[in-house]
Amino acid sequence: MHQDSERNGAADGDANGKDGHSRRLTDEEFERYSRQMIVPGMGKEGQLRLINSRILIIGAGGLGCPAAQYIAGAGVGTIGLVDGDVVDKSNLHRQVGHATSRLGMKKVDSLIEHLRGLNPLPTYVPHAFHLDAQNAADIVARYDVVVDCTDNPATRYLISDVCVLLRKPLVSAASVQKSGQLIVLNCPPTPQGVVDGTPRAAPCYRCCFKKPPPPGSMVSCGEAGIMGPVVGMMGVAQAGEAIKIIASALHIPPDPSSSVSPETNLGQPALLIYSYDLASGVGPYTFRALMMAGRRRTCFACGEGSTLTLEGIRAGSPNYEQFCGLATSINQTRLPPEDRITASAYAAAAARGELPPHILLDTREREHFSFGSVDGAVNVPFGKLLVAAAAIKRDGAPADTILPTTKPSLPDDAPVFVVCRRGLDSQEVVEKLRELGVDNGGKRKIMDIIGGMKAWRDEVDPTFPFI
Repeated sequence: MHQDSERNGAADGDANGKDGHSRRLTDEEFERYSRQMIVPGMGKEGQLRLINSRILIIGAGGLGCPAAQYIAGAGVGTIGLVDGDVVDKSNLHRQVGHATSRLGMKKVDSLIEHLRGLNPLPTYVPHAFHLDAQNAADIVARYDVVVDCTDNPATRYLISDVCVLLRKPLVSAASVQKSGQLIVLNCPPTPQGVVDGTPRAAPCYRCCFKKPPPPGSMVSCGEAGIMGPVVGMMGVAQAGEAIKIIASALHIPPDPSSSVSPETNLGQPALLIYSYDLASGVGPYTFRALMMAGRRRTCFACGEGSTLTLEGIRAGSPNYEQFCGLATSINQTRLPPEDRITASAYAAAAARGELPPHILLDTREREHFSFGSVDGAVNVPFGKLLVAAAAIKRDGAPADTILPTTKPSLPDDAPVFVVCRRGLDSQEVVEKLRELGVDNGGKRKIMDIIGGMKAWRDEVDPTFPFI
């Protein structure tokens, strides 16, 4: 009789208040969640908080898939998923909540189908569109905790700002190539403008990253690549933090009458950084934790005197794309028409022998270049070229040393054509070469191939292995 009451009885204490409705665990719930309920710190109280909670996962890709699986497995009652993309074959090596049989399906629908097979008990809410300034507040307001699994800085700043204004804890992560990072923000949630306290109010994304990275340094998984286990570990860690926030009642303001004091569960905010090296042989993964300060008094979003509002966000203030310096179009033009040539025009001129001896500079990463290139192209990766340009400016070395050595050697006025992956980096390289004086005062032509190697595939060679 005592066992039945323990199994099906309502949880004691704080599960019967602000952080959970009084209810019984069903036999199905008891059997499904029993192994985690016996973990110290969880118990029936923590499980009931999970069952009565609502978690929003923004992004159903490499981070969102593993995060969603463990959040669903843990028994969170309502799980919202936001993503406007469809499943592509190139997603499957890392986005483990999708399947070959669901190619072309909306990602939120594909992932929900997978999650229902794992645990049919939660309520799954699809939001099959991208989060933006107009819809963010209406969606986030419905949930207790937000898990940011997006892959661009403009959306990260938007999500953080909305979470500050709506007082929602935020678990944010990012991953690219062989590294990832994770941080818990605005937890426990503190009103906008409140900085002091014991402990100091938790920071928001802007507190930790006051300025976005330079636009030229921001690359997507499609361009830079991503290892599945890396993004998977970050997504699993996000799930762990979200579960901890709910189970420990850190998503609600502290209640003096409660037996749980959220502050006692908090340490100094930390940015977790994970990386590994494919060339290092067998060895441990590398984890580092950088201790972060609390809320900044002068923070634009959460600091004292902040004027940020939900109404302003909906009206386009701030402009997140502009703040992050993101191009509004992949074909954004920085150079005048006379300094650019289409892929088809370059190929036709080369086939007719109309091009003078020249240098064709391919600024893609070595791994991209290894899959295929235009005949005669020389690979100088974009990042290395920028480092070399900075060194030339600093040391006063001859500008021409930035160009690769050619055999046979070419005249000083030999034209330089620059090609990249999609036509953005190449324009910056043309500007940088001119800034260094490689154009010999206008005597040497330096041109960008419009649209990069994607345009080469689309206009010249449809069999080219563009990645």
